[in-house]
This record gives sequence, C-alpha cells and structure tokens, in this order.
Amino acid sequence: MYNISTMNKKINHARLVSLILILLEFLGLIAFVVIYFNDFFYAKSVILPEYVIIGAIGVVAINTIVIFVHRAVISRYRHKTDLQAAEVIGSDVQEAYNFAMIGLLVTDENDTIIWSNDLFKDRHLEVIDLNIFEWQPSLKGLKEKTSNEILKIQIGSRNFEVKYLSDARLWIFKDTTDYEQVYAYNKAQAPVVGILAMDNYDEVIKGDDDYNDTITKAKDIIFDYAKEYGILLRKFKDSNYLMLCNYEAYSKMKDDNFSIVDKVRSVSFGEDIPLTLSIGIARDFPDVVKLNELASSALDIAMSRGGDQVVVSVYGKEMEFYGGKTEAQEKRSRVKIRVLADSLINLIKNASNVLIMGHTNMDMDALGSCLGVKAICERLDVPSKLIVDLKATESKTRAAITSSFPKDELDNLIVSSKDAIGLIKENTLVVVCDVHIPSMVMAPDVLDHTNKIVVIDHHRRAEEYIESPVFNYIDPAASSASELITEFIRFSSISPRIELKQTYATIMLSGIFLDSGFYKSKNTGIRTFEASTILKEYGADNSVADDLLKDGYEEYLETTHIVSNIKTADYGVVYAIADQSRIYDSAAIAKAANTCLSMKGIHAAFVIGRTSGKEIKISARSDGLINVSKLCEKLGGGGHFTSAAATFLKSNVSEVEDLLLKVIHKHLTEAKADVNKREEEN
Repeated sequence: MYNISTMNKKINHARLVSLILILLEFLGLIAFVVIYFNDFFYAKSVILPEYVIIGAIGVVAINTIVIFVHRAVISRYRHKTDLQAAEVIGSDVQEAYNFAMIGLLVTDENDTIIWSNDLFKDRHLEVIDLNIFEWQPSLKGLKEKTSNEILKIQIGSRNFEVKYLSDARLWIFKDTTDYEQVYAYNKAQAPVVGILAMDNYDEVIKGDDDYNDTITKAKDIIFDYAKEYGILLRKFKDSNYLMLCNYEAYSKMKDDNFSIVDKVRSVSFGEDIPLTLSIGIARDFPDVVKLNELASSALDIAMSRGGDQVVVSVYGKEMEFYGGKTEAQEKRSRVKIRVLADSLINLIKNASNVLIMGHTNMDMDALGSCLGVKAICERLDVPSKLIVDLKATESKTRAAITSSFPKDELDNLIVSSKDAIGLIKENTLVVVCDVHIPSMVMAPDVLDHTNKIVVIDHHRRAEEYIESPVFNYIDPAASSASELITEFIRFSSISPRIELKQTYATIMLSGIFLDSGFYKSKNTGIRTFEASTILKEYGADNSVADDLLKDGYEEYLETTHIVSNIKTADYGVVYAIADQSRIYDSAAIAKAANTCLSMKGIHAAFVIGRTSGKEIKISARSDGLINVSKLCEKLGGGGHFTSAAATFLKSNVSEVEDLLLKVIHKHLTEAKADVNKREEEN
C-alpha cells in the first residue's frame, strides 16, 4: 500500500538519485578536462576527438533514459496514490466530490502541492509540484488563521471557496461558480417597490399657470427617469406614483445617487413654494405586498423628515437616507390644525387620565409643550401629570420648574418616572412632546405599559420611532414643539376656548425663544411669530421668558472656555472640544455651539463634551446652509435641519473627534455643493 507520505519519500529519493548522478557527471567532466588539456598520461594521444564525441552522445543518452525512468517511476507512484485515495474514500465518495465540485489539494512541509484529486485536472489546472502560495498568494492569509475560516477566491473564470485543514495539510476547494451566477442573477432580478410623492403639490398647483407648468416639467422628468432606469410607474393619486423595478435598476439609481430628486428640485429652484420629491423604497424581501408596506412606511419617514429625499427600507437592516438638502416648508393651515387639535382633544376626553412627558435632559421647549398639553387636560377636567425626573432635567429647566411653581402645586403637577408606572390604567393616554425616539423619552418604561400614545414633535423623523401611536404629528417646519401646542390651543373648535395660565404661557414662550434662537433660526416662520403673539395674549412675560434662559456668570465662563478651543474642520465648518476632565450639562454644550455659529463666516458648528462618566455628546448647529441633522445621523444621532445632536457611550473624546472629522470630510461635499449653489443664486 502506498500512501501520500510514502509517495513523497519516493519522489524525494528519486530526486536525490538524480542529483547525485548529475554531480558525478559534473565532477567527471571536470576531471576529464583537466587530464585531457594538460595531457596527463598522454591523454591527447590516447583519446581521439571522435571518442570524445561518442562519449558525450553516450552521456546524453544515459541522462535521457534516467529522466524518462524517473518520470515513469514518479507517475507510477502518483497513480498508486490516486488509486489508494479512491480506495480510502471510496469510488462513490469520489464521485460525490466530483458531483459537488469539490477539489482537494495536499501540500508538504514546504507548501508544495504533492497531490490533487480530479477536479483540477477537469478544470485544466496543472498544480502538482507548484508552491501553493506562488500559485495563489491570497491563500497565505488563510493558512495563518487559527480558526477554520473560509476564503473566497477566483481562479481564472471560476469562483472557489477555500478551507484549510492544518493537521492534514489539506486544502479544500469548493467550486461555487454556478451558485454565484444563479445568486447574482436572482439578486439582479429581485423585486424593488417604491412610492414617489411630490411634496407641496397642492400648494404649488393652486390656480397659477406658471406653477402648473412647473408640475408638467416635473412629471416629464419623472417619466424620463423611469424610462431611463427601467422603472414601471403607476399613478394612484395626482401627486403619487407606484414604482416597480428589479434590484439591478435600483442599483443604477443608487449609483446615480437618485439624481431625480435634484432634477425635480431644480425645476422650481428659487420659487416661494418649491416642488420637491419624497420617495420611499423597499427591497430585500420576496413578498411584494410586504415591500409595499415597507415602502409606504419609508415614504412616511421621508415626508416627516421634511421631504426632498429618498428613504430606503432594507428588510432586517437599518434604513438608508439620500438627499434631504431642503428645509421643510411651512404648509400648515388653520383648518388642518383645527382637525388635529380636535382629534387630540377627543383622545384626551376619552382617557381616564393623561401622562405627559418630554425627552430626557428636558429643556425649556419640552417643558413648555408638556405644560401646553397639561392646560388642555385641565380645560377638559381630565386628571393629568407631567413625568419629570429633576435629575434628568437641564439646569435652567430645573430652576424654572422649582422657581415657577410652589411646592404644593408642584406635587400635583409632576410625578417621577418610577412612580408614573403606578398611575397607568387600562384607559391611560400617554402624550410625548418634543421627541419621538423611544429610547430618549423621560420614562421609556411607561411606553411599554400602555398602547395609547400620542407623539407631537418638530424634529426630523429618525429610523427609531415610537411604534403605532394613536395620534402622530411631526412637523419639521415648526421652530419648536411649544409652537405646535400653542396652535392646538388657539385653533381648536372647543368652546369656550382653552385657557392657558400665565406661568405656562411664559415657559412656552421661553421654549420658542430657545429652539428658534430668539427668532434667528432658519425654521422661524410667520407661524412662529403668530404663536408668540398668541402666548402674549395669554399673558406671557417676555422679560421672564428671557431670564429663564440667561446664563449665570459661571455658565458664561464655561461657554467662553469651550469656544476658546475652536478648530476648523472645513471651510465654514468649525468644532470645539470641551474640557475632557469635566462633566457638562447638555445645555452648556448646545449654548457653546450656538455661540460658535454666531461668528461671521461660520455655516455649521459642532461641540464635543462629556455629559456623564460614560456619555459624550456632540451638539451641532447650522445657519441653514448645511444640514447638520444629516451629518449627525451618520454618527448615530439626528435632530433638526439646523439643530442636531449625537450621543456616544463608553468612548473617549479623541475617538469621537476622529469620528466626527471622518463624517464631515466624507459627507459634507454634497451639502457644500448645495451651499455654493444657493450663494450663487443669491
């Protein structure tokens, strides 16, 4: 019986014999030359030239015979080994290997291939006696791995998965070419469903022939784009289209960065009411009905984030966002506000009690909007309380709560997140203001104990979202949540009207001051001033509202110190790093970002600071020319077009700084191009 080890020894023995014969011939040749040319022993007279020629021919003939014999011996050894391999694994198993297109290679201690099965011969690959790493250098990394990993390689036009068994020096090659081709074809033909909606369609088309021309141009662009990329379009509303295509067509659109959004935006660029597109797309699931549901949800997110963007829902993975260059436009009507307000009032009427909460690290806007909802509950005589943990509240907000309400009134006004669980009944309504991300609310556990949740927010909708609220109102065009609640209070159809305490109105006005940057934010619109006027009618005090937001001496020094560390990340973009050894209030970091933005020539500012022992926060602000929300989303955060944030756990400040700079350098180009375009237009 011959095994691979025996064959290896025989081959090495044959090589050694050949080497010895060659060495003896070489030494004999040297001896002959020395003797003949020095005429030792009268060699020239004894050895005639014809004898030399005959001897040389003889040596060549002997060498040829030796080489032929050695090749025959090696071939016989390998044939015997192949026969033994077939005996060991069995002819049926050998056929199974061939059927499954599995190749086997065995190497020696020098990584030379000494045996292979029939697969490589069938693929016309002569690999015996080759160093496996010279043949396929990428396999070297696989040998150095300690675990049994699988490496994908390509040999010629064939694809292989390779695994190495170190104990046996056995390399297993699985030919996956056919599988890869089928997989690639199936992936290219996988269904993709999308829903396209024209933002502001109703406002644009109202009674203006020029705007109707804008709609016509936009539709021409949409149909030309669909034809170019092989998309089936079906209109199911004047402004909405169903999109059907395969993954190959979707990939082309993605590589083109969904240029249709930019093309449609350019049609109405500079108009008072721009026409933009929102598109929701779903992929990576075989059921088109489910894809349609996912696409509809993706479209809702795109529109709730302000429109002018594409949201892709990948089944089982995080959503992908494209576009989002334009701020949300003010498109609230008093009729719509009245309908929404009455819906909220009906929900409160039918509730046994109401729990109201904002986000953790509650700021003045979150408090003000919660107090506005509290006023509605008081008008309807429905028991209600604000969920507030004073330790999880910003310092200015905490001071406003303790200074504005006597202790007995405060006890009836707020409840801790721990005690709030005990107040939940079967018909309890939970109202969440100024936030829609479940992990960021003041009391996340409360959401798990009720199925009646109301969400009112003004931030661009993130992928993480409170599921299945009974009432959902997210308007990124609003400057603040307090602005939205003020409109609910004024324009609801309830009679007599909802009354608002002066203290509530003042804090709500302070919330508008905060989130609108004292009316300097790009999100400040006519309705912001109208809401402020409404609050003034209810007795809001400007000076008190302003005092609630004023910095103390130490806060001023703190902000100044942070801003003194300002650095330039890119043209018009700066960032600052707060003292790493100190713990800062979130409001202080936000204040520093606002201060940086107040400098001339700064379009966006980021401030990095530690807010707890294990938490680092980035606060981002923009003058409206750069979408900081989009940048913060790349960091795992989000927020508003001009105001956003991101939080990191168990990271040091330098790591967060590096991550921020990478995101800025990678994703700022698109925003900067948009900035340049706007500046040129102006």
